[in-house]
Amino acid sequence: MGNRADECGSDVEIYCKALTGTIHADTRTGAPEQLLDLLDQLGLERKEVRTAGPVYVWHEVPERLGPDEQKRLVSRAIPAVLTAGYKVNCTPDVFDEAAYQQAAHEIRSGQRRSAAGHPPPAAAPACCAPSRRTP
Repeated sequence: MGNRADECGSDVEIYCKALTGTIHADTRTGAPEQLLDLLDQLGLERKEVRTAGPVYVWHEVPERLGPDEQKRLVSRAIPAVLTAGYKVNCTPDVFDEAAYQQAAHEIRSGQRRSAAGHPPPAAAPACCAPSRRTP
């Protein structure tokens, strides 16, 4: 069982899970605890399933937020994750450009401290097309 981050070769894949409306942030298998902690700090809720083999970990946007607030939350999280040095992809249907730009501006101006202290990206993150799953 893989996940979108593994399939797309990124550290975090943000998308709306089909048939649920839940916004997921999949992290690659074996993601560092620092990345998982950062996503926790940014307001995403960590979920996990333990199996006899691997432990599957992902994050979700809190369900108590309305759809627009959910999009703003993940879009505002992206600059901090990028600034910390991780590769992020986000599907267009959950991306809020204005929220992303505001968060990037806050990081640039020092209003919001990043985990790694690197300058934020100049442009919006790449949006990975939904990956195809093959049997």
